[in-house]
Amino acid sequence: MTQEELTIENIGQDLDDLMNLDPRGYGVCRILYKASRAYMKEPLTTKCAKVLMDTVEEGDVVYILTGFVLLPFKKAEMDGIVSAMFLARCLVKAFGAKPVVICPEDNMEAVKKLSEVMGLHLYDSIEDILNMPISMAAISFTKDVEMAQKQADELIAIAKPAAVVSIEAPGPNAKGIYHNATGLDVTEIEAKTDVLFQKLREMGVLNIAIGDLGNEIGMGTIREHIQKYVPYAEPGGCQCGCEGGIATASEADYILTATTSDWGCYGLMAAIAFLKEDVDVFQDPDLQEYAMKEAAKAGMIDMYGWMIPAIDGFGIEINRSIVSMMRECISYALKLKETCKHHFVRVLNKHFYDDMTA
Repeated sequence: MTQEELTIENIGQDLDDLMNLDPRGYGVCRILYKASRAYMKEPLTTKCAKVLMDTVEEGDVVYILTGFVLLPFKKAEMDGIVSAMFLARCLVKAFGAKPVVICPEDNMEAVKKLSEVMGLHLYDSIEDILNMPISMAAISFTKDVEMAQKQADELIAIAKPAAVVSIEAPGPNAKGIYHNATGLDVTEIEAKTDVLFQKLREMGVLNIAIGDLGNEIGMGTIREHIQKYVPYAEPGGCQCGCEGGIATASEADYILTATTSDWGCYGLMAAIAFLKEDVDVFQDPDLQEYAMKEAAKAGMIDMYGWMIPAIDGFGIEINRSIVSMMRECISYALKLKETCKHHFVRVLNKHFYDDMTA
């Protein structure tokens, strides 16, 4: 193992730990992380960042799928859309990519407001951004199951992306039913972006799924674990009568689980910033606060229904803190790379970390 490999391993674990802090104390993030870490075999943040860096090149289109609509209000939640827009910014700054946010119509007002926060020019068609710098597109995706196949094919015909990232987007269970966290049927109000995700995965497109419960796109990769340990996830565990449970059947090649899906995406972006050696690819706490306030003004609600700038019950201050700690971790690792070189040599000579590369 080299100094660089050891640093990536440990910074990745730092970011994984930060995105899985459990202030509520109810433990679902730890349940998910045990299985996702076993599946990925290394820290989730840096592994996903590395595959994106190996895949995405300047000018490449990247699809970002997000948007979860909540009962009883039938309004979109803040979790997912905030980090999706930060990811669009990150992809432009880090790779010169062409991000396309694909979400339900319920999120579009927030996309418009947040594109200004991110400093990105927003277009409503993919063709418009292909030759434009500092730009992104946003596409509203259908909630109709039959129309989803057609729209997915149309989007792929316009631009087959280099990668697709799903963040807090609903996925159906084995019976085709979409559920909220408490096991209620939300099929009618959710965009069917999982259809697009699945088509791209079958085509061999790099796919990364970010979730925080088990009912999101891609989490079917660890479905047996979710069904065993997550409430409402076991067959028959939901409240809608379908007898299928909330655990999605949708799978992904790369998964990333966290306390909130936004925090998971923040960890991914911080890892990209670290590997790119450019901290400013990742947002700072002030920009984080600004984005959350603007998302709330645009009608995004907290998971508990409050029309306030909060993500899954977590307000501005803790989100600022998570972003700040992630930035500080990657900043110190970059600043002290040469200063601490002699320490690394001595640590590596003790061979504690040898089995990580075995």
